[in-house]
Amino acid sequence: MSPPRLSIALISAAALGYEVLLMRLFSIIQWHHFAYMLISLALLGYGASGSFLTLARHHLLPHFTTVYFINIFLFSLSSVACFIIAQHLPFNPLEAFWDPLQSIWLFTIYLLLSLPFFFAANCVGLSLSHYSTKASHIYAADLLGAGAGSIVIILLLFTVFPEQVLLLFGSLIAISAGLACYELKLHSKWIAGLVVVFVVLPWTVPQEWSKPVISPFKGLNQLLQINGTRIISEQSSPLGLVSVVESLQTPIRHAPGLSVVATQWPVEQKAIFIDGGGMSALTHYDGDRSKLAYLDQMTSALPYHLGRHDHVLILGAGGGSDILQAHYHNADRIDAVELNPHIAELVQQEYKDIPALFSQSGTTTMHVAEARGYISGSDAHYDLIQISLLDSFSASSAGLYALSESYLYTVEAFQDYLQHLNPGGYLAISRWIRNPPRDTLKLFATAIQAQVRLQVEHPALQLALIRGWQTSTLIVKNGMFNDTELNKMRRFCETRAFDIAYAPGTGKVENNRYNRLKQDHFFHAAQAFIGGKGDSFTSDYKFKLNPATDDRPYFFNFFKWRTLAEIVNLRGKGGTPMLESGYLILIVSLTQAILASFILILLPLIVGRRTARPSQLTAARIKGLIYFFMLGLAFLFIEIAFIQKFILFLHHPLYAVSVVLAAFLIFAGLGSAFSNRFAEFTKTARTIRIAVFCITALCLGYLFLVEPLFNELLAYPVTVKIAVTVILIAPLAFSMGMPFPLGLARLNETAPVEIPWVWGINGCASVISAILATITAIHLGFSAVIIFALLFYITAAATLP
Repeated sequence: MSPPRLSIALISAAALGYEVLLMRLFSIIQWHHFAYMLISLALLGYGASGSFLTLARHHLLPHFTTVYFINIFLFSLSSVACFIIAQHLPFNPLEAFWDPLQSIWLFTIYLLLSLPFFFAANCVGLSLSHYSTKASHIYAADLLGAGAGSIVIILLLFTVFPEQVLLLFGSLIAISAGLACYELKLHSKWIAGLVVVFVVLPWTVPQEWSKPVISPFKGLNQLLQINGTRIISEQSSPLGLVSVVESLQTPIRHAPGLSVVATQWPVEQKAIFIDGGGMSALTHYDGDRSKLAYLDQMTSALPYHLGRHDHVLILGAGGGSDILQAHYHNADRIDAVELNPHIAELVQQEYKDIPALFSQSGTTTMHVAEARGYISGSDAHYDLIQISLLDSFSASSAGLYALSESYLYTVEAFQDYLQHLNPGGYLAISRWIRNPPRDTLKLFATAIQAQVRLQVEHPALQLALIRGWQTSTLIVKNGMFNDTELNKMRRFCETRAFDIAYAPGTGKVENNRYNRLKQDHFFHAAQAFIGGKGDSFTSDYKFKLNPATDDRPYFFNFFKWRTLAEIVNLRGKGGTPMLESGYLILIVSLTQAILASFILILLPLIVGRRTARPSQLTAARIKGLIYFFMLGLAFLFIEIAFIQKFILFLHHPLYAVSVVLAAFLIFAGLGSAFSNRFAEFTKTARTIRIAVFCITALCLGYLFLVEPLFNELLAYPVTVKIAVTVILIAPLAFSMGMPFPLGLARLNETAPVEIPWVWGINGCASVISAILATITAIHLGFSAVIIFALLFYITAAATLP
């Protein structure tokens, strides 16, 4: 009898889609990096499945059909129920480092979220064992289904709210049982009845149960504590849940870094939140420019006082405050770039009469695009390129973006910006001030390195940095500052009580005058960087200030191990905001994943020792462990590295994730399906080594050839670039799909009892791989991630049992 391949494909599609969905849901409920930790550990359900099936294989296989259907129905039920229970547990990640009770709640969440993946893995693992001679077909169905799921989940999240997708997945999983009935030629009224029940069951859940419960510590919930505030609009996409809030009693007034001597309040506003954080403002503007005078009392207004700006580019338009600022300062043409189409729609259509820019003036053009992609594909040159505060102060202060890749603040990004400036034009970047400072100092170092790469003769004469009590603004000029500009800068800062941290010709007397710091790290850092002593300053500083690059785009990673003990000792004295928790979460996740995997992999070995012949089986099992563990590490290492490599080419993170992930999984599935046919012409071991050779050759070739190819194709339409992406990935992914099923085929000839065990090994390795690849990329870059992946593949081929 043929295996239920369609059912397995649908289960795998649901499992991958469910993984992405949980990331989306927990990013709304908590923060991105906590979601990353929770879901990565939940995937250890795959490892637990391997151990379970290894220990219970002889009891389960005689009842394959019954057990298969039970696991499908449990997967359907737990996918909805476990999330509902988990999100209502009183877990507060901000207290996780010092409240022991939070560890108990965290462990409970791990167990709950692991269950759906455990049941899904049981379906695939049990099928691999029961239909061991057709393992390549099952593995192919698994990969092809996952590839389809990676596309479907993105499309669903664009059209349906996440909590509704959750219920839909519960129903789809149950439908896979109906497919299995058809494929296995079963005619059971009981199973048919259960399919109907489990398809309908998720939709009986009360809406308030499945709706994400946002942390009370996120900005949205804090604002909603004020009487008279309410959410008036919500839209969802894979890029975030966009919430619009108005206040009927106390006006919302949002003006980050407003001067302490400002005499005018911001006009009435509505607030926009993304995933409950990252607040920006929709300002009620009726066309009276005088009401926008407060926008001239912010550090970001400085470049408008230094020269005339006929053409302005705003990257990260948000609710339109930067557009209004440019409008107030009489910019003739404004190009505003916004990544999230829902926010652009809010500003241009749904609330177009609030900012009143697009209806009253033809000067402003909104572009829905990724910022780097837009500017690298544009031939235009600008008098001012402005990037202001694309995140919330609280999230930035807590180090919550340490795991977030950002191609906006890399050295290569600065080169792009500077090359798109007119002579005498300015690049202005505003950031929140954290104490001790991090972001601003890193930006300063990045600007210098970018200028050096562009062979600017005197970088120090083209930089300026000012700061207020809450924000700082870095100015990089395409040309040297003249005396007139420097005098205007001094007047601007003196009348607004801002400090000049650095400008050509200024000294220590002119800084730290208004917003006094006990130790002025801004001034000392600037002097060190322009004086050629940046390396020693960075080495001695409490936080990592090395500029980010496109190969290591983790701008927000400031963590240094030697500073950790000092910060922990200050946790009761206000030191918590200095803790870069995002990076620590990653390390904790890796430690937990390794420990759990160690237990899950070795447990079947320990229990099974009585039935094995130690002299023969121990060596074989060790080789099998290494082989399948290395494959699990290598596959995700390459997948993750390529997703990042293609973000800049496709100019959109969503395109990169969906296209690259789908291409890898689908073509790897095809490689798996055809692997046995290739093995018929030669020995299995030789076929595996040929596949590894192809993987190695293709990856090394891509490392050297892809970047020049990307530069040549940069201006082509996105449809052409998607096609190129698929063509480049197809042969690599096809080769990557072969080693695992061929290894299973060889194992089936010698020790079929081990198949569920190596399935669990591969699952555990995949969990570790996702975390370890991120850590490797942070420290060594994505090119190093690919090199390590190739070493893993070569090790697997060398230890083939």
